Amino acid sequence: MNAENKKQAPAWCPGCGDFAILAALNKALAASGIDRKRLVLVSGIGQAAKLPHYTDANVFNGLHGRALPAATGIKIANHSLDVIITSGDGDMYGEGGNHFLHAIRRNIGVKAFVHNNQVYGLTKGQASPTSDIGFVTKIQTHGVVSVPVNPLALAVVEDCSFVARSCVAFPEHLEKMMVEAIKSKGFALLDILQNCVTFNKVNTFKWYKDRCKELPADYNPRDRENALRTSMKWGDEIPIGVIYRSDRKSFEEMTPALAAGPLAERYGK
Repeated sequence: MNAENKKQAPAWCPGCGDFAILAALNKALAASGIDRKRLVLVSGIGQAAKLPHYTDANVFNGLHGRALPAATGIKIANHSLDVIITSGDGDMYGEGGNHFLHAIRRNIGVKAFVHNNQVYGLTKGQASPTSDIGFVTKIQTHGVVSVPVNPLALAVVEDCSFVARSCVAFPEHLEKMMVEAIKSKGFALLDILQNCVTFNKVNTFKWYKDRCKELPADYNPRDRENALRTSMKWGDEIPIGVIYRSDRKSFEEMTPALAAGPLAERYGK
């Protein structure tokens, strides 16, 4: 983080899980050996979307739910860049839900780090696509009645290259999952469970810490049927780790126009 970034105080509530995600990301970037001059952090709108402002990297802030189209365009124009999205559960799975599905289909080589606190924080506490049934908010006064989106299950069904979950309660595990996602080919989804101290008094830091259990050492992430079953586990025990891996070729590998090298280096001069 450069001197200019350090002058910017993060606009998050004290105790917000975003602080842990920012710390883990900086450690993961260092461990991955990424050249930050060739790193692009893309975000949409929301508390998670503020994260790139506090890092030393190239940054593109898009519209609400539109981080994926922007990241896709950047990656296609210059696929030698490392492109990472930091997005919230509402931004990625709600407003950006359609883009989410099709980015997985294309298997574009961007990495999506989704801050999942099961609530909308920036817009003051309404239910998000991942809020559990019965979750009460100022808008859903009788509790959520819609079935929550299961992003991991959707990703496994669409044969996503890399599907993982971690939690801010386990910072070393979170950093490890980020490193593995960065090193993977094709589209990578890392769903990060985090607390919202202001608007979610149910899914707290302790609630996640008590329930999240790391996958056993003998777990096989290439067993797609078992990965789907694992992705659907939620409640008293929530699995964290690499849920699924696929050997699909990336969009960049499958597209002849990109085989000769980054488009930006051929046509952008």
